[in-house]
Amino acid sequence: MKKNILISAVLVAGSLSLASCDDFLTTQNTTQGNDESFLDSDASVLATTSPLYNYVWNNFNDKAYYSMGDGRSNNLTARWSDYIFPYTNFTETALSPGLEDSWNALYSVVAQSNNVINRIQKYSSSAVSDAAKTQGIAEARFMRGLAYWYIGSLWNKGIIYTNTIEASGNTVTPAHRMTDVIEFAIRDMEFAAANLSESQANPGRVTCYSAYGMLSRFYLSMAGLTTDGEYDGANIATDFDRGNRNTYYLDLAKKAALKCMEGPYSLLENYGDLFAVKTWNNNNESVFQLQWLSGSTDAIGWGANNPISSYFSWSTMVGETNWGNATYASYDLVRTYDPQDRIRRHYTICTVGEVYPDLNTKNDGYIYNVTEADYEKKCNVKKHVIGKLDDNGQSYQQSSGVNTYMMRLAEVYLNYTEAAMGNSASTSDTEYFNRVRERAGMPRLGTVTYSDLIYERRIEFAFEGLFWYDLLRRSYYQQSEVVNYLNHQDRNASYEWDESEDCQYAKTADADDVSTATVAHLTLPISDVDRGRNPLLGKDPVVYEFGPREINVNDLFK
Repeated sequence: MKKNILISAVLVAGSLSLASCDDFLTTQNTTQGNDESFLDSDASVLATTSPLYNYVWNNFNDKAYYSMGDGRSNNLTARWSDYIFPYTNFTETALSPGLEDSWNALYSVVAQSNNVINRIQKYSSSAVSDAAKTQGIAEARFMRGLAYWYIGSLWNKGIIYTNTIEASGNTVTPAHRMTDVIEFAIRDMEFAAANLSESQANPGRVTCYSAYGMLSRFYLSMAGLTTDGEYDGANIATDFDRGNRNTYYLDLAKKAALKCMEGPYSLLENYGDLFAVKTWNNNNESVFQLQWLSGSTDAIGWGANNPISSYFSWSTMVGETNWGNATYASYDLVRTYDPQDRIRRHYTICTVGEVYPDLNTKNDGYIYNVTEADYEKKCNVKKHVIGKLDDNGQSYQQSSGVNTYMMRLAEVYLNYTEAAMGNSASTSDTEYFNRVRERAGMPRLGTVTYSDLIYERRIEFAFEGLFWYDLLRRSYYQQSEVVNYLNHQDRNASYEWDESEDCQYAKTADADDVSTATVAHLTLPISDVDRGRNPLLGKDPVVYEFGPREINVNDLFK
């Protein structure tokens, strides 16, 4: 399916024979073309966006979500995983596994989003309402904007295009500047915020509040990438150790977070419920989740299912595979936990003696390193591991049926806190920050520093694919600090159970093959395969020519 650098996904949103307003996730993804009669009702427009919620994100979810978000940031250590290990020890090259897959995975989202937009604009009949067309286009632009934010963040460049068919005929094209890619993502998400409905047509669909939440993340990125005022291509930051950020975007990030909070979201009372099968999907805290189907791949096929549980299950007593038996929480993450942070630690990583009644239910639960007493005394990943089919009725090999968190309200709360802190060393605007801590059983703080904030981000969202992007955002204005931080992490260190230590584990050996992190490691290389397809990817990026702004931010936040 990888025809070229840009097109690694299907080119059109296809047949809707299985789609309905009540169950939009059953829509099939196909390469079948369609004519003017295709979009002949509001329901058909609603259905054509359905593959954007699962199929086109499949390859990203399958590997890049956690390998780049948690492997690169050193939350994970996995010696035998080609998709994780090179990125944790800074030895990746343009030939490393995962680079081509990650790039193409995100461009599959771009390709399908473009096709949905273009098809709605071109092939909607007179029976389709303007409201339905606007909603469908806004959903597609939400997805495209999110994909471009990932692309710009990871590679510091990206190819911006809006017509997949035209792009497929011209595959040798220069990449655009990172700031232009992020600006394009922002404009897409602003359009989504201005035009998406306030309520969901189906559970799991994005709303205007979902877009405002994402904007709080995007604006924080742009705050570090620019010096002052609204982005115009001339105010790009060049001093990455300047220590301050663009206050214009910090203010927008704060406003966007507050707008998201006006939505129907609330923190779940119990942190563990976020990762329990019965309360995981589309709960009140979810701002946006990828929507996966439940069932065996033999029954539902490949592409609309979530395989992550299989990749982290360390034993066939707790999952349908044991593929995750050599994938551990890094020692650096283990030692970072505050001894009081027991709730989040319990539901995120497994430590000796921890009891999990939701696993191995036919044998009255599972006690880590006791039920299987000879198991290596490290810390496997609990988050994402939900048990076997007889534990929950929906676990299959590479198909768990639980959704992937792309944003939770807790992140929006912390985005607000970061924006409120601005360029100061601390902030006393701590209400939302403390809501996240108190849910985890942690004491309130009267003032919050960056150290407090980065701890909270790392621990709250461990293995949810976020921490690397938190570090990247900091590097836009505190670059040396971030590089130094990376070099003082315990990357791929060996460790074992030791009750005398505060974290109950002791390091036994440093890794002997971790390279020294440099500024260059803040950017992933373009894969050798993709540069072979498009040699211009190896050249300096070019300026993207934007048209007039569609959305006035004053109107967006009035």
